[in-house]
Amino acid sequence: MLAVVATLEAKEGKEAELEAVMRELAGAVQAHEPGCRLYALHRAKAPRTYVMLERYVDPAALAAHSQSAHFRGAMGKLLPLLAGAPRIEMLEEVA
Repeated sequence: MLAVVATLEAKEGKEAELEAVMRELAGAVQAHEPGCRLYALHRAKAPRTYVMLERYVDPAALAAHSQSAHFRGAMGKLLPLLAGAPRIEMLEEVA
């Protein structure tokens, strides 16, 4: 299994829009990506900060996610809502 931890910081006042975009994306991922086992947005304690936890069965499932039309469309909506570039951490499950 592979995991991705994406930390997103919303521009001030854009939190609700970010959450809406990510909710829509999560629904599409759940409906169309059988190789994705977890795709969940979490609100962090830091103001306007969100953490997306993702889990994929293999590299092909992660590649399919990043190349999907629903992901690309969501990124077009999401990027203008962010205060900076997302911080992405890739993890490999060992136990």
